[in-house]
Amino acid sequence: MPAGGVESRGATDDGDGATLGEAEIHDVLRNDRRRLVIERLRDDSGEESVADLAELIASIESGESPPPRNVRQSVYVSLHQTHLPKLDELGIVTYDDEEKRVAIADGADEVAVYMEVVPKYGISWAEYYLGVGVLGLLSVLGQAVGVPTLAALDPTLVAAAFLVLVVLSAAYQLLDQRSSLLHRLQE
Repeated sequence: MPAGGVESRGATDDGDGATLGEAEIHDVLRNDRRRLVIERLRDDSGEESVADLAELIASIESGESPPPRNVRQSVYVSLHQTHLPKLDELGIVTYDDEEKRVAIADGADEVAVYMEVVPKYGISWAEYYLGVGVLGLLSVLGQAVGVPTLAALDPTLVAAAFLVLVVLSAAYQLLDQRSSLLHRLQE
């Protein structure tokens, strides 16, 4: 980090092995702009200019591409004055306030676990698997009690179909997480 940059005293860099607390992680992820910064840096090269991040976030928030100038400026100012210094202080990113550059830091891995387990929108993998399991169980029970539409199907076939769905879903989740991990390791 250049001499003029914000000094990073990240939670994992202070020498005592301290990590981010759960409350700090949830506080970070509670804000959409901070969450988007982390997602962008993890998904791409790991480094961006503040202007590019502001452009991306303003486009998402406004739903317009390119975003209106006032929205982009508002996002830029909040990133520069509030969000990036906070993420830098926690060791999630490194922020050079002179060069206006942001890079992913080691502390981001602690936050990433929460981003994968607790999605911003939609359902978590645990909720998905629970839904598939309950739907499969209800289908088999419906056949057993003679629900007209389900009674025409073979219970073994229905159970096997739901089992295959669970296995394919687990394989997809595993590959997705491994590719994400491999991408991070290659950086």
